[in-house]
Amino acid sequence: MSMVGNALVEILIVSALAIGWMVFINGIALNALYTLQLALAYRALRRRRAAHSPMAAWYRYREQTVPISLLAPAYNEEASIVDSVRSMLSLTYTYFEVVVINDGSRDRTLQVLIDAFELAPIKRAFPEQLPHKPITRLYGSPRYPKLVVVDKPNGGKADALNAGIDIAGSPLVCAMDADSLLESDSLLRAVQPFIENFDKVVACGGSIRVVNGSEVRRGRVVRIGLPRDPLSLFQIIEYLRAFLIGRLAWSEMGAMMLISGAFGVFKRQIMIDVGGYSLNTVGEDMEIIVKIHRHLAETGKEGEMRFVPEPVCWTEAPRTLKGLAGQRRRWQRGALETFFRHRAIMGRTEYGLTGTVGYAHVLITDVIGPPLEAIGYLFMPLLYAVGLLDWSFFLAYLALTFAFGIFISVGSLALEEIELRRYPQASYLLVLMLVAIVENFGYRQLNTLWRVQGWWQFVRGRTQWDQPARVGFGAAKVRRP
Repeated sequence: MSMVGNALVEILIVSALAIGWMVFINGIALNALYTLQLALAYRALRRRRAAHSPMAAWYRYREQTVPISLLAPAYNEEASIVDSVRSMLSLTYTYFEVVVINDGSRDRTLQVLIDAFELAPIKRAFPEQLPHKPITRLYGSPRYPKLVVVDKPNGGKADALNAGIDIAGSPLVCAMDADSLLESDSLLRAVQPFIENFDKVVACGGSIRVVNGSEVRRGRVVRIGLPRDPLSLFQIIEYLRAFLIGRLAWSEMGAMMLISGAFGVFKRQIMIDVGGYSLNTVGEDMEIIVKIHRHLAETGKEGEMRFVPEPVCWTEAPRTLKGLAGQRRRWQRGALETFFRHRAIMGRTEYGLTGTVGYAHVLITDVIGPPLEAIGYLFMPLLYAVGLLDWSFFLAYLALTFAFGIFISVGSLALEEIELRRYPQASYLLVLMLVAIVENFGYRQLNTLWRVQGWWQFVRGRTQWDQPARVGFGAAKVRRP
């Protein structure tokens, strides 16, 4: 072989080893981070149980509750919109209104609302402070004085939320999905941080749970069950892990980078101060949180964002691989979009933990994590095949990766049993424990593939919103394992 050929082989070998070490170090860093988050979440839950009595005690805040406007953007949601609105109207809370924003739906979303709630056109004065498509008409009904329906051309979820904020007449706004169901005491629990320190707290998020497999009647989850399809079961574990470990841990550190778009409570004024949601974005829920962090740091104002695990919002998860793949690609594009749009704050101490720890976490988990994990699945066997990787080391690495994944997932189940106890039967927890083990062998790798595809879509500039098909809450049935 020529000298040039030898040099090329040497370069390839060095490059392969460098990539292999990057994959290995990234995997260890992620596992260490997840373990730290689990410890922080456990400590937070123990402290909450010691400091707070059962929910009945929160009723002493009944007269201290702050008026709130629930904002529910709806696009082609005719299958579930009536149940969702009924759920919102039946919440246990003193002063609230429900603002449904029909964002140019192409199905019968608006008509089913008109029929179900006897709506008619109304007039209502409101300031236009945020950018959004012009509001075509407002609807209301004497029978449902807390309900306002906004009709407007399609502009996307961020556009619809901005319209809702303009319409809202309360100092707090709750951004949620129209395909979600809130438990009756969710608002009472979610406003607790505002009641305790209204001057300082600017936002609060709650837990999201998968409703698939549970029984829903007139907008209420009357019996909690498990779905029959593995895809929905895997998502239950993911949601438990994301909220009871991830969000709670970041809230403890004061560097929460995401409040789910399915259920988040904000001060209306802070939303106006930051210019509302950015338009033409697919990751509006993450992007608005970074905007608020930046605004507080750049103006020198104090502000905290909290996560409260008890307020539970039930959502219909995608039931098909196509629907789930589209959702995960969109989530990946949204994370990348936010990261690069606000990349100027990364590593800058003047932005506090958001610019240092928070942005470093996004870099590791959302930016370089998916491609590195995918490379690892492909590269490790390749390194072994060419004799650059010891087989026992490779097996040890895989065992460590899967063991940590199982440990974190089972840990989230343990936290669920300690804190929320939403699953009424021990058999449900046994099934979910089995799912927590199985998901590491195939489902996790599939998610990595979808996230890499989301990376590619981001690079290509794709902005299309992938909307999973909905079957509606009425299709949910209870499974008894």
